[in-house]
Amino acid sequence: MEKMKIVPFDYAKDIFAALPKGVLLTTKAGDNVNSMVIGWGTLGLEWQTPIFIAFVREHRFTREQLDKNPEFTVNVPVGPYDKKIIGVCGGKCGRNMDKIQAAGLTLVAPEVVSVPAVREFPLTLECKVVYSQQQDLAALTPKFKDACYPQDVDGSAVGSNRDAHIAYYGEIVSAYILK
Repeated sequence: MEKMKIVPFDYAKDIFAALPKGVLLTTKAGDNVNSMVIGWGTLGLEWQTPIFIAFVREHRFTREQLDKNPEFTVNVPVGPYDKKIIGVCGGKCGRNMDKIQAAGLTLVAPEVVSVPAVREFPLTLECKVVYSQQQDLAALTPKFKDACYPQDVDGSAVGSNRDAHIAYYGEIVSAYILK
């Protein structure tokens, strides 16, 4: 599989257009690879370094994975893709099942980190966590707190969830499109 190296900022428009529809955040701890759908993320420069900030709720399996291995890949669709991928990776928990197999994903060896790329979502950012911070819900405006963190739901629920997010700042150490 060929990897066409890219400058992430040249693809910022593509990344931001895909986020609201869902991109994959892939993690690996031991032999366990898991992909979770994210719809929130930020691409930017911090510490004079290209960074992707991924937001993961505190009780998610992905958070457990990141605590064990602070590396991840961001996998962005380019062109058409099977919507089943978003359904499985966004609606199921990797703690209870192998979402890679269930979604029919093809893992591709990474270049720098230990976490694989995903052939079906070929634009790949390989990231190493350099900083993380849990959001302080008390500091959030009521508009966003009420809409995104309803307190009358289960903290382990998929979908609407009361738990705060942890912002994982990933230094982008490699970026490419799988060909």
